[in-house]
Parts: sequence; C-alpha cells; structure tokens
Amino acid sequence: MGGSSVQFLLTLILLFLLCMRPTIANYLGLGDTHLGCKEHERQALLKIKQDLIDDYGLLSSWSSNQDCCMWSGLRCSNQTGHVIMLNLNASSFRSWPLRGKLNPSLFELKYLTYLDVSFNDFNQSQIPKIIGSLSNLRHLDLYDANFGRNIPFQLGNLSNLQYLNLGWNNFNIPENIEWLPQLSSLEYLCMSTVNLSKVNNWLHVVNKLPYLTSLYLSSCNLPNIFSVPLVNSSTSLDGLDLSYNSLTSSSSVLEWLFNSNTSIVALDLSYNRFQGLIPDGFSKINSLAKLYFYKNEFEGGIPKSFGGMCNLKILSLSLNNLSGQLLEFFQNLTGCANHSIQSLNFDWNQIMGSLPDITTFPSLRILRLHSNHLKGIVPESLGKQSNLETLYLSNNSLEGVISEAHFSNLTKLKHLALPHTLVFNFSFDWVPPFQLDEISLGSCQLGPRFPTWLRTQKYYSWIDISNSRISDIISNSDWIFSRQVEYMNLSFNQISGQIPNLSLEFTSYPIIDLSSNKLEGGIPQFLFESAYLDVSKNMLSGPISALCEVQNGNLNFLVLSNNRLSGQIPDSCWMHLEGLQVLNLANNHFHGKIPSSVGFLHRIVSLDLDNNNFSGELPSSLNNCKELIFLNLGYNALVGQIPIWLGTSYPNLIILILRSNHFNGSVPIHLCHLEHLQVLDLALNQISGCIPKCLNNLSALTKKDSPDAAIIHSSLETIGIMEYVFSYIDHLFFMWKGKEHEYKNILGLLKSIDLSSNNLTGRIPGEVVELVGLVSLNLSRNRLTGQITSEIGMLQSLDALDLSKNQLSSGIPSSLSHIDRLSVLDLSNNNLSGKIPTGPQLDTFNASSYEGNPNLCGAPLPKKCSGEEIAQNPAMNGSREHAGMQDEKEGFISMGFYVSVALGFIAGFWGVVGTLVLNMSLRVAFFRFLNDFKDRLYVAISVNMARVQRQLQN
Repeated sequence: MGGSSVQFLLTLILLFLLCMRPTIANYLGLGDTHLGCKEHERQALLKIKQDLIDDYGLLSSWSSNQDCCMWSGLRCSNQTGHVIMLNLNASSFRSWPLRGKLNPSLFELKYLTYLDVSFNDFNQSQIPKIIGSLSNLRHLDLYDANFGRNIPFQLGNLSNLQYLNLGWNNFNIPENIEWLPQLSSLEYLCMSTVNLSKVNNWLHVVNKLPYLTSLYLSSCNLPNIFSVPLVNSSTSLDGLDLSYNSLTSSSSVLEWLFNSNTSIVALDLSYNRFQGLIPDGFSKINSLAKLYFYKNEFEGGIPKSFGGMCNLKILSLSLNNLSGQLLEFFQNLTGCANHSIQSLNFDWNQIMGSLPDITTFPSLRILRLHSNHLKGIVPESLGKQSNLETLYLSNNSLEGVISEAHFSNLTKLKHLALPHTLVFNFSFDWVPPFQLDEISLGSCQLGPRFPTWLRTQKYYSWIDISNSRISDIISNSDWIFSRQVEYMNLSFNQISGQIPNLSLEFTSYPIIDLSSNKLEGGIPQFLFESAYLDVSKNMLSGPISALCEVQNGNLNFLVLSNNRLSGQIPDSCWMHLEGLQVLNLANNHFHGKIPSSVGFLHRIVSLDLDNNNFSGELPSSLNNCKELIFLNLGYNALVGQIPIWLGTSYPNLIILILRSNHFNGSVPIHLCHLEHLQVLDLALNQISGCIPKCLNNLSALTKKDSPDAAIIHSSLETIGIMEYVFSYIDHLFFMWKGKEHEYKNILGLLKSIDLSSNNLTGRIPGEVVELVGLVSLNLSRNRLTGQITSEIGMLQSLDALDLSKNQLSSGIPSSLSHIDRLSVLDLSNNNLSGKIPTGPQLDTFNASSYEGNPNLCGAPLPKKCSGEEIAQNPAMNGSREHAGMQDEKEGFISMGFYVSVALGFIAGFWGVVGTLVLNMSLRVAFFRFLNDFKDRLYVAISVNMARVQRQLQN
C-alpha cells in the first residue's frame, strides 16, 4: 500500500476516534474533564443552597466561583456536563441534617436521573410539585426528610422512575394513590408511615405495578382487604414488608399471597394482629427465605409443611402465643428446611419442654429462645454447633451445670445470653474458643470474683453481669473498660474500689450502669463520654469538675444520686450538655447556688437535686427548661419566694417538690396553670397567706385515673446495627402513713398535695373537693381556720387526710364517712366540736385521730356526747324484756362486791409475784400475760363500775 493510502487510512482512523471520543471515554470511565457544569444549572443550585440551613458545612464546597460538577453531592454527565445526580443524604455524609425547604429552581436540573435528600429536615413543607416534571428521574429518595402536607399527584408523571422512597415523613392522609400505577417502570416502592387508612384498594393499586420487586408499607394503618385483586400479582415481587399494621386473619392479604404466583424471598408481617394457627399456605411460597411473624397473636406450633420449605433461612416467631413442646417445633422443621435454616427466633412465647439436640440444623447461626417455659438441662451436644453465632436462652427455667464442653466447638459464637438458673463450672484457667461481642449473664451466679474467662474477651461491645454476686475490686479489673464498649451493666453487685482513671476514648457513646455497688473515689472523666451514665447508690466522693472537661452533646441521662459527692456545681459545664434529658444529683453533699447555666439544658425532662445543701434563690434561667416533667428540689436551703414562672414555664410538669427549704411568701396562683401536675409538695417551708382557690384548675387531680403507673423517660440508642430503647424511671421518697417510702414503678399513680408545716392562714377552699383524683391531702401544721367543707366526702380516691394542728372549728362533716378508701386520718389538735360521725371506715380509727379537740365527743374518744346512751355489752343486747331481767339480776351485785373482788385479786396477785421472783422463766411469761390482761381488766372494771353507778342512781 502506498504512502498516500496509509496516510488516508490514518486520517480516517483519527476522524473516527475523534467522533467516538465521548463514547470510548465513557466506556473507559474517563470522559471529558473540561466540559464543566452548565451556568444555568449552577445558578439553580445556588438558589437551592440559599433555601437550606447548613449547620455543619455539608454544602461548603458550593461556591459561585467553582465548577459545580466538583461540588459535594453532585455528579455531572461525562458527555454533556449536565447535572445528573444530586445526593444530599445526610446519613451518607455522616452530617447533621440540612434544614429549610427545596427551592423550585430544582426544575432547572432537567437531566437529573438521581435525587436523594433523605435524612434531612424540610420542616413539614410540601414536596415541590415541580419534581414531577423531572422526566429523566430514575431514583427519588425522600426518606425521613420531614416532608408534610399532601403527596403531589404530579409524581405520577415520572414514568421512568424505578426507585421511589417516601417513607417516614409527615404527610396528610391521602384519599387515594391512583397516581401510582402510572409509574410503569417502578421496581422499588417504600411508603412506610404514610397513613393509607382511607385507601381501601391499596392492594389493587400496587398490584398494577408489573415490575415491582420490593414493596415496603410498614406502619401505614392499612385497612384489611376482603376481596382478592382480579389483576395477577407481579411475579417479580421478592420483598414485601407489611409490618406494624392492623391486619387480621380475616384479611384477604394472606389469601392473595398464597394464591398468587409471586416469588417472594423476604416477607415481613410483624406487629399485626394475625390470630389462630399459623396457616399451611406459607409453605406454598417455595421461594421464601426470610419469614417474619414477630409480635402477632399466632397460637399452637409450627405446621409440619414448613419442613418442606427448602429455601427457608430465617423464621422469626417471637412475641406470639405459641405453645407446645419445643421438640415438636424442631421435628416439624425436619425435612429439607432443617438443612437451610440459619436463624430461629422463638423469644417471648409459651413454649415448653427441654432443649433438644440441635445438631440436626447444621447451618444454624442464630437460636433465640429466651422468655419461654423451657426446663431440663442444656445438652452438651450444643458444643458441636460450629456455625452458631447467637445463643439466647435467658429467662427460662433451665437447670444443671454449664461446663466447657457446652462451648467446645463454638468458635463463631458472638452473642450469649443464659438464664440465672444454670450453674457455671469452668476451670480457673479456661480460655473459651470464641470472642464474644455480647455477654448477657445478668442475675447469673458468677461471683464472688470476676470470672477469669471473662478477662479473655477483648472485643465485646455489650456486657451485662448485673446482680451476679460479684464482690471483687474494680481497680484490679481494667479489662472491663474498652474503647468499643457500647453497653455495660455491672449494677447490683458488691464491687468495690476506685474506678480506674483511664485515658480512654470510646468509639461510640455507650450506656454505662455501675449503680448499687460499693465504688469509692471520684468519677473519672472518660465515664462522662457516655450517652447514659448511672453510678448511683455507691460511695463515690469528691467534686464532679471532670464533667467540665468533656463536651458531650450526646449525654442523655446522668444519674449520680445517693453518693458522697460534694463541692459546688460548676457553672461552666452545662452549656456543653445540650442533649441532657435526665439529671439526678439527689442525696449527695453539694452546696452553693444552683448554677444559672443549668438553663441551657433545653431538653431536660427530669431534674432531681433533692437532699443536698443548695442555697440561694432559684436561678431565673431555669424557666428555659420548658420540657420539664419532674422537678425535685426538696431538702435543701433554697430561699426567696416561689417564682411565678414555675407555673407558666412548664406546661408538662407532673411532679413538683420544693419540700423542706426556706421559701417564703404566698403560694403563687400561677401554679394553678400546671394542668398535668399530680404531686405538689411545698411542705416544711415558711409560706404564708391563703391556699389558692384555683387549685381545682389542676385538671390531672380532677380525674380519678392516671395515664401511666410509672413516669418513664426513654431514649433511642443505636448499638451496632440495632436500635435499643433505654429508659429512666423517675422515683422519689414520699412520706406515707408516717413512714418514708420510695415510689418508682407506681409514682404515676400518686396524686398528692402537701402544704403542711407552713404559716398558711384562712379557710380551706371549698374548690378542693373537685380534686376527686387526690390520693393524699396534707394541710397539717398551719394556722388554717373555719370549718371543714361539708362536701369533703366527694374526695372518693382519698387514702390519707391530715388536717391536724390547725385552728379548724365546727363539726366533722358526716360526708367523711363516704370515703371508703380512707386509711390514714388525722384531725387532731384543732377546735372541732360535736359528735364524731360513724361509718364502716371511720370506725377503724382510734382516738389519736381526734385528740386535742376538747369539744369533740363520741367513739372512739372516751368523752360521751350529751344524751348519748351508755353502750351495752354486745352479748347482753336483745329485747327490752331481756334487758330488764338482766338489770334485776345485776341488782344483787353491790359496791361492796366489787371492793371484795378487788381486795381478793390484790392478795392473790402478790402471792403469785412471790413465786415468780424465784423463777425467771415464769416471771417473764407472767408479765407478758399481765400486759395483755391489764387492758382487758381496765375495760371490765370500767364497764361494771358504770353499771354500779347506774344502780346507785336508781
């Protein structure tokens, strides 16, 4: 070939390559790096940025002088330079969420194929309707972005859309979802938490999506379907989540599943209301690999047909009403299923029997059986289950000895939870073949020393050895604390020593509970890097200044009560603890003023500073803590008037304790605005003035019922890939029936007003009788005057009433006898007069309830009322004739008779005493008898002397 021909051929090749450059570059993943983004798209993105509040700089790279294709969260086309991807998913950037709204300039990004703004906060604004015009969109993710209002039907115009996630927002209840079938290319649909209660044809609608492979409708209030859709279901559906709805066995959903030609791989029906026996129909879905029935009402056992489900890997039946023998459960899974099954979750049922040999399930990785009724021993064959990773047997009645043989081949074991009924018999130097991630041995008998084998576990993130009779020294056990720990519970042991002051940085914010031990010394700084820290009921001492060295916005619960901690509360710490919900410093030796920086705790719901020596006035900054539910400042040295803002700043306050301080002034009427208040304790102060008449505005006390028995504060924490709810239960020591009791799990049932030991004057307001939910009312030790309202009997829930040591006058209302629950009554030391009313409940009180009222009369006081007949011996009661005959018989008994009897008794008494002096055992027995006899003798002589006096008068 000539030179010219070669040159011509090279020219053609060069032209071809120039024409194909974008295609080849795109194929090779290179592309033209000099295209840059389009100017109108960059301007649109800057407008989008203007409407977003970026607290942590997620969009810091979005600048007007840069190529927008280089901005974070963006991707441009290698061929055209148009923006094709906008990813502002806050979780993927590990950033705090963006806030604000989506600007309509989004319309300018016409070539977008991928849009993800999930895990942000759009303040319940509406999804921009303009998104429906982005016809190239294939992926739209709006999950958990706090969108609200109506779902725009314009989304139905996105005919190329393959992925749509609208879950976990705050939309209005849609009337229909008829726009969905227009998304003919849709493969993935999530509408979890969208309220579909009005969409009765939801199953018909989603059944029209021919390419749908994944459908997530969790927590949608789905109505039950009672007719099977006529349109055949997509055969490509492989993931279906209908959990957290109210579907019942009468629904046709199950019939649809059993009769359709679906190829479902994962099916989640958890948290519904399916009842009766588990249907055999599930075994018809041959493709099923994951089946979740968690928290339903299924009964009986597992159908035998499940043994033929050859692809079944996960079977979750926890929290149902299953019963029967565990051996039968396992036998019904024998077939091809026992070779494929990897996870069996049967927690929280009523399954009985012993633990069978599980080596018939060679692929088993997870076995969860805790909280059933299992008995018998744990077979040693368990140690042969080489694939086992999770073993939960806790809260059963299994017995016998656990030895090294039970774990001989469990090299993959990661999660272990055993019941306290088992006896551990490991050799001192035993080294397990596994490294546990979770150790749950609470209430097991592990002590008195920390088990040696536990020291070999270097990588655990979860350890619960609470109440396990350990009395070791913690300072010799540095291995307990590790960087990766996420949950630690060593409470209710006898662990002593000082917590080691480690220079430790946790990889996460752990839950740590070291309460109810004998720990001493100070609290090291690293512990304050927790999300939940409870070191209460120990002997810890010193200041808590180490708290100021950390800046932990993730600390939610801080419980340091019942220790020997001292010093002033630093004023510079609290502004860094903006996430704190519970602060309990009660029963320590703190002093000084309550720091004003506590007002920075805007999320705090429970503040307990009880029984310290805090002084000064309440800082006004406390009125910024508007979420408070529990406030206990009792037993301190606080002074000044009770602030008005206590009644206006806390709309949710349930418990208010200011007991035993030096508050003065009057009771602010603004406290009457606390409509949720159930406990008001202002006792032992210097409060004067009248009791506010507006107490009947405390609406929680005007109702007999209580919303919850306990006052619980919860926090959702993520540990690993799991989410756990950790709770703190408010508690207080309350004077009840003369003794101080700790109220915790029933604190929410307590409804009490205690204004005792103050300088209150005036009358008891009649409005108090509207507080029909009151359980305890204590107004004692004041200077109250006037009469007890005649309608006091309306307080039907009252168990304790103390009005003693006042200046109340007039009679005791007869309606008091209508309170049949009353078990404590003290009206003593007043100016009450007249006859004491009677009734089945009032008759149980003795004279101490009424003493100190000179003008009261009637039982149980010895003073009889004017004109009152002398009570007769009940054995003598009968007809008038019988009473007359008895009086005639008693006429033969004279005063001399009683004198003779008395002299004879005295002579005999000293004769007996002479004998007793010589016999110690008889002397002890006699005086016990005498103490009992003297009361009976006094009553008998009093009654008979009264009869004698009556005869002498006649």
